[in-house]
Amino acid sequence: MILKLDYNSDIPIYVQLRNQIIIGIGVGGLAYGERLPSVRQLADDLGVNAMTVNKAYAILKNEGYISIDRRHGAKVSTLWTKQQDFNRKLERELQLVISEASLKGVGQEEFMQICSTIFTAAASKHHPLLE
Repeated sequence: MILKLDYNSDIPIYVQLRNQIIIGIGVGGLAYGERLPSVRQLADDLGVNAMTVNKAYAILKNEGYISIDRRHGAKVSTLWTKQQDFNRKLERELQLVISEASLKGVGQEEFMQICSTIFTAAASKHHPLLE
């Protein structure tokens, strides 16, 4: 999986890294159970501080996207549970995205088509909760 980070963005690198890994899992670029690079290796590859990668991995672990074992490192989680607060988080984030889309002239039908295309691509990657 190729990570695309924008070093000039206002979004912190650890957040960009977290988001890129989640997208990678969602679109099948990272398989369930697949090992991730070590913190040091990924930091070296990206040219960032190891603490930045460590923070992203810690967030991903806390959110259930990856598991971390001291002996085997980080890997994509194979067991998924729907977190209770996720729907509230989803609604908050969609409120912003939908508001921005509306202000930029994107209509509901076009917005729904974009969402459908993205969701279909992610769901087709054999997500355990969607089977």
